[in-house]
Amino acid sequence: MSVLAAWADGSAIGYPVLFGGVLLGSIVPVVPTGAVVGAGAAFAMTANELNLPLVLLVATLAAWTGDVITFAVCRFGGPSAVRWVARGQHAERIEEVREQFRRHGWQIVVVGRLLPAGRIPVLLAAGALAYPWRRLLPASLLASFLWAVAYALLGVVSGGIFDSPLTAVLLATVLVLVVGAVLNLVSARRRRSAPEEEQPAEPTHCGPA
Repeated sequence: MSVLAAWADGSAIGYPVLFGGVLLGSIVPVVPTGAVVGAGAAFAMTANELNLPLVLLVATLAAWTGDVITFAVCRFGGPSAVRWVARGQHAERIEEVREQFRRHGWQIVVVGRLLPAGRIPVLLAAGALAYPWRRLLPASLLASFLWAVAYALLGVVSGGIFDSPLTAVLLATVLVLVVGAVLNLVSARRRRSAPEEEQPAEPTHCGPA
């Protein structure tokens, strides 16, 4: 099925829903984006309405667009915009990522997308350090693709177990949520076990440090 044929098909409403869900969750974390991708991949494995490569493509582009928008807010937005992006983030975590960013650059963009709760601190650091667009865009695109592949694999697994699209989608959603919860728990325990340090002031601007 070609890209144009898939989008022209009336049953392809799933692609706009997939794109919108991932994009929204990448800007405003109210949607579990990994679960959206896993469900889309599971549906593609069990029904003919969606195509798995297109699911990966749409999810990658949506995640990339959301990251670029978030970076632009951190890069050019004022103090209020930065505080809005940084809500719920720990100041010491953001400062830690900024120090890593100075040493590793684009590698941190890729890793931050894949680690739990790593994306926002990385984009905040990139914006504060005025990271160049020519480096951020390809790194963010690679990160978004690897992220989409990782969560789509969970959907592929559930779609390979069950023939029912509904059952496969539900299982993929549960798998993604469970994996995310476990990773968040491990990450939180590692942060608590690290030596406590004095918290630096929360960033209130997006200009270069």
